[in-house]
Amino acid sequence: MSKMKTLILGSAAGIAAITGAQAADLPVKAKAVEYVKICSLYGAGFYYIPGTDTCIKFGGYIQADANFLAGNYNKPGWDHGGAPGQSNATAYSNALDTGSRDMDYFTTRSRAQLNIDTRTATEYGVVRTYWSSNFENSTGSTPSSGNITLDFAFVQFAGFTFGKAISGFQTPWGAYGGNQNTSYTIGGYDNATGITQAAYTWQFGNGVSAQIGVEDNRVINRAPLFNSGLAITGLGTFFQGAQGGSALTSLGATGGNVAPDIVGNIRVDQAAFTFQFSAAAHNLHASYYANPNGTTGIETNGHPGDEWGFAVSGGLQLKNLITGPGDKLSIDATYTDGAPKYVISGVTGNGFDHFSGGDNGFYNSLAFAGLFDGVFGTGTSIEKTKVWGFRGAFVHNWTPNWETSVFGSYTNVDYNGASSLLICNRLGITAAAAGATPTAGFSCNPDFNIWQVGSRTAWTPVRNLTFSGEVMYTVLDQSNTGGINLTSTPGIPNTFKPPGAYEFKDQGIWSGNVRVRRTF
Repeated sequence: MSKMKTLILGSAAGIAAITGAQAADLPVKAKAVEYVKICSLYGAGFYYIPGTDTCIKFGGYIQADANFLAGNYNKPGWDHGGAPGQSNATAYSNALDTGSRDMDYFTTRSRAQLNIDTRTATEYGVVRTYWSSNFENSTGSTPSSGNITLDFAFVQFAGFTFGKAISGFQTPWGAYGGNQNTSYTIGGYDNATGITQAAYTWQFGNGVSAQIGVEDNRVINRAPLFNSGLAITGLGTFFQGAQGGSALTSLGATGGNVAPDIVGNIRVDQAAFTFQFSAAAHNLHASYYANPNGTTGIETNGHPGDEWGFAVSGGLQLKNLITGPGDKLSIDATYTDGAPKYVISGVTGNGFDHFSGGDNGFYNSLAFAGLFDGVFGTGTSIEKTKVWGFRGAFVHNWTPNWETSVFGSYTNVDYNGASSLLICNRLGITAAAAGATPTAGFSCNPDFNIWQVGSRTAWTPVRNLTFSGEVMYTVLDQSNTGGINLTSTPGIPNTFKPPGAYEFKDQGIWSGNVRVRRTF
């Protein structure tokens, strides 16, 4: 009996051990996998970030451009807002305006753009962040390098916008009413790369909204001041448009940034049209009066008092036109007093010039002009510059895959009598120092106009893939008369221009762009 009991207990222990071992070998139940879920709250392309209630969307495009007789953005050769292929290559930029054999007949750019949009619903409304950057390589860049830009980076919360976003002054279509290259057409405000700001937007319902904000004007919304007391070395400074660019700023004409621009708009968005009225206040803050020898002044020299300029604009886009589905007409007009960058904006520079071109002696004319917030001389106040412009564009869809647009603009820059006298006196001093003398009939007038006309045709064979071409004619309509005898070269590197008599004449410039863009 005792042996039987021992056998039974031993067998039971063995079975228990085997059962325990088998139980230990059984698989543990896996945790549920969190699959990415579609977020339909904010439109197509959004997904929930796993483990959160935040929705995210990735987007962007790949783009290839070829520009003819122009730099990036179909940038005509008269604009010296920076080199077309690289950001700091003045000699390269100069080559586009000379009409001689150093001029590039075409430039290229390849760009990859990436953007990320996130949104989270809260008890205060949607919290949104947005980021967009470009990675690009252009003519003039080394083969394996290029530019990286930060176009947008902002946070939106409870009606507020903080960061780099489109200016509240800009219409929803900007300069893209009918062309594919921002800032050309000029004649109105455009800044496709955003501006750092703090703004608040009211939504009143039925498509009506209003916005008020402050924006950093240090680069985008500010042209330099002209200090007529400062000496300028060589006529090349004038002929290359540097008198409207960084040269005078570096000499001390423009002071520091002491106040942001105050910007606001009222907008009405409807199915048939979009209307916007915009206004901005802009501070003009100079440095010190120049020393008697024309060098940068010091604190004891005194300075002109600050001035406030302004800009106002109205824009209207008509949709659902009787000419066909998808057609639209976009128009806007802008007037400024002491705030000219609200008319000549974006990547457009502050200096413009162009030579007539060709071989065998056709070197007899030129035009040049400079853009300034205001002008002052020793002991004077700042004289503000008045600028106004108008733009218009019409887009017609021939088929769902083909569209053609026509567009144009007109810009007027007006310096008052006091400003003109200060600019022309300095030009005369500089010319005399360079050994240049005026020809018969010469008169100095820094006022100028720019007008542009163009057309674009685009083909979209499949969704989000577009082939397009654009041609534009720009006229730099300057107001100087007569001419100037140059006893030496114009003082500009790589121009190949000989000494001689140059007549001041308006200059017309053709430019073009072809593009392939795949959006995702």
